[in-house]
Amino acid sequence: MRQIIFLIALFVATSVWAQEDYAKNHYNKMETTITMRDGIKLHTTVYAPKDTSKEYPILLQRTPYSCRPYGEDQFRSRIGPNEFMMKEGNIIVYQDVRGRWNSEGVYDNMRAYIPNKKGKQVDEASDTYDTIDWLVKNVPNNNGNVGVWGISYPGFYATYSLLDAHPALKAVSPQACIGDFYFDDFHHNGAYLLSYWRATAVFGYEKTEPTTKSWYSFPDLGSKDQYQFFLDAGPLSNLDKYYDEDNVFWQQLKEHPNYDEFWRSRGIIQHLKDIKPAVMVVGGLFDAEDLYGPFETYEKIEQNSSNYNTMIFGPWSHGDWARTKERQAIGNVYFGTNLSRDFQRDVESKFFNHFLKNDGNGTLDLPEAKMFDTGTREWRNFTEWPPKNAEKKTYWLQSDQRLNEVAEKMYSHEEFVSDPKKPVPYSEDIKMVFTPRKYMADDQRFAARRPDVLVFETSVLKEDITLTGEILAKLNVSTTGTDADWVVKLVDVYPNDAEDYPETQEYLKMANYHLMVRSEVMRGRFRNDFSKPEPFVPGEKTKVEVKLQDVCHTFKKGHKIQIQVQSTWFPLIDLNPQTFVPNIFEAKKEDFKKQTHKVYNDSTVEFTVLE
Repeated sequence: MRQIIFLIALFVATSVWAQEDYAKNHYNKMETTITMRDGIKLHTTVYAPKDTSKEYPILLQRTPYSCRPYGEDQFRSRIGPNEFMMKEGNIIVYQDVRGRWNSEGVYDNMRAYIPNKKGKQVDEASDTYDTIDWLVKNVPNNNGNVGVWGISYPGFYATYSLLDAHPALKAVSPQACIGDFYFDDFHHNGAYLLSYWRATAVFGYEKTEPTTKSWYSFPDLGSKDQYQFFLDAGPLSNLDKYYDEDNVFWQQLKEHPNYDEFWRSRGIIQHLKDIKPAVMVVGGLFDAEDLYGPFETYEKIEQNSSNYNTMIFGPWSHGDWARTKERQAIGNVYFGTNLSRDFQRDVESKFFNHFLKNDGNGTLDLPEAKMFDTGTREWRNFTEWPPKNAEKKTYWLQSDQRLNEVAEKMYSHEEFVSDPKKPVPYSEDIKMVFTPRKYMADDQRFAARRPDVLVFETSVLKEDITLTGEILAKLNVSTTGTDADWVVKLVDVYPNDAEDYPETQEYLKMANYHLMVRSEVMRGRFRNDFSKPEPFVPGEKTKVEVKLQDVCHTFKKGHKIQIQVQSTWFPLIDLNPQTFVPNIFEAKKEDFKKQTHKVYNDSTVEFTVLE
């Protein structure tokens, strides 16, 4: 519940900076409605500098999380992408998207894009175009240049603005941007993220008229133990009692377990072609919610467009770069000082100012890819991503818990028993929260010591090894059941002389800390096609590939590289019954069975290693 409140607050209401009414003292606020081409009116809030002696660019954020506070005498304490841009002067605009809060219309979760629209056909691209067109024609003192930014869901709307872009749109920054709900947020490679179940309240209930007050509420679970609550709840079908048929999104999730046209049509990645505005994609390397979206957004634009396109990834969790805490840490691990402030001042502000205030003239001193090395704790600049001076290297999952560059034994296997009644937790520190954040850098020693988690690790490294780019686990597996999930984790094992940080929890020591660098799940039924699930043949050796999102991490001399393989990750993802059923949302209690899984020693993990 607290995480839900924090997420909404991050985008809508209270400030993450302690500002002394700066916006109220330096800006005028206007509330208006902008009529879309089909007649629907969208609530829009405009903050314009009181100093009207010059012209300013327009910065727009479209959001499903509300333009609050409502009322022209009610001001946010901070406006715009960051404090620096607020203080230097910009016209800042917020808009409730169609069907949300004080806007008219019907809401559609990740509304599908309509190419070659005709007449009064609408999508989020046309709503953005119509909004920008009205703003440049009706807001005084604007210089005719518009930028769009947003984090998470507003990041999705930022990406959407690139499609059929208005000529006045010059610069866009999708940040932690959702790319496809089947691979971001609510699913990972077909596995349902149980941690997002409570968020279904936010997106699933439709309203009938504009409102400035919340029309949805979160279910009362009667428990503060998230692991036990979901374990006791049993099959997903037992959660129906918390969401009735009025929750449209819960019904959609249950009715579309596979990657069918419902999900495909809502993905935005495939439409990113011939983009004209400048783009700066921003993401967090420890973002528990949206890693797929930012990486895929940058990659598809880079492949299919010739515009200015750059990406910035720092050691942040979801939206951390929009905050100003001095010490940047994820859970127990400290990464640096004032990283978010420096990004806002030296990267984000420069990007928008270059294209919106300088019309793209002069030199923009930003690299193609600015990546934070989470092992050396320093920024690295690259002329392309992944970098050219990197090569693929293969490590083999060998017997006796060894991760080797050379295959010594390929015909043996490691095995474990996966019991749905005793699933592997995603952390030792599970709270009743919306999408956990710190687990992305959590200590994995507890998992390494479980019998249902396989461990493969190198010997102590004699020199630094830097990984830049994606990681691909090529598993050869078998199971006594007919379905299974496969979770792969990349772990940095610290040496015994590693020092504690002020952020390190009291019960832990950084000595031998098992830092989770990257992790991902593959729902085994989708190993060949996300649209066509298929069972495993019991006992038959089967290939399952698990793609882990990109990293920029140096495993330092004296550390070890470790791979963990498991089959449950609870309650981050829902339980696989390990018996093939057509729809896991309809699985029965008797479908959930204990099974033995094998990982064969000809399995590999392919890294992209910087030379």
